[in-house]
Amino acid sequence: MYPNKSNNFCCGGGGGFLQSGFKEERLAYGKIKDSQIQKTGATYCIAGCHNCHAQIHELSEHYGGHYHVVHIWTLICLSLGILAPNERTYLGPELQEVNVPEYIEPEF
Repeated sequence: MYPNKSNNFCCGGGGGFLQSGFKEERLAYGKIKDSQIQKTGATYCIAGCHNCHAQIHELSEHYGGHYHVVHIWTLICLSLGILAPNERTYLGPELQEVNVPEYIEPEF
């Protein structure tokens, strides 16, 4: 993604803007980030915080990006085999069944 690192663009959802009530302005500002993501051709975008996740997910839907947005912890839990079925909402179909933990009824 270019630019990146310390020169990267904000998604537009941080600093309370996600809950500010200025949805159209937030989406317009986020268009830069959505364009960056779409130019990569990625099918997944990894977000480090909840505000970024929510904003980028909405940008993908609003601007037709068709990419999935997941938290970094989701991928960590998926790789460890501890991501429960109800925590797989944002995963695409190719990851829905990866490492699904087997439920074992507790013995009392």
